[in-house]
Formats: sequence, C-alpha cells, structure tokens
Amino acid sequence: MSFHNSKTENDSSVKTHETIKEPPMYKVLLHNDNYTTMEFVVEVLITVFRKTPESATQVMLNVHKLGIGVCGTYSYELAETKVDSVHLLAGEHGFPLKCSMEKE
Repeated sequence: MSFHNSKTENDSSVKTHETIKEPPMYKVLLHNDNYTTMEFVVEVLITVFRKTPESATQVMLNVHKLGIGVCGTYSYELAETKVDSVHLLAGEHGFPLKCSMEKE
C-alpha cells in the first residue's frame, strides 16, 4: 500500500521557495600604535593579506595617518584567522600591532 499522493508529486503549481542568505562579511582592520614599524605593517599586509607592495603601502599609510586601515573583507572564519595570524606574527617580532574585525 502506498501513502503518497501522486497529484501533489506531479502538480507543477507546488513550488518550494528557498531563500539562500549570503553569510555576513567582516572587515579586518589594523590599528596604529607608536611602536610597530611601517616596514613590518607592509610585510604583514603582503604576507597575511596577499597585498601588492603598492597596495600594502597605501593601507599602511592609512593606518599611520588615520589611525586605522582596512586590510580586506572576508567571511567570519577567514577574518578571524587573519586577525589571529597578524597577532601571532606581531608577537613573534615583538610588536603590539592590534588587528580587529567588524561586521560590514
């Protein structure tokens, strides 16, 4: 004995609506301090964020002049990993470079 209804299985008026929501994105930010060298900030931007030397220099100048610079926009997990990588590298080199993330 079958309990399925062939009318609803073949009825083209029965539609499913799935709304796929994009995951929120997060900006990764570098903060200015009086100890971390500009050269180290550029190195971090090139190695962690895969910036070109020119782009890394521009972000570093924003950090220096404005007090903060946007390194990129990523999914939560990737942004969190980037922040952790910056803190690890800065600690290994004796710099107090602060990196944070904020929801876009």
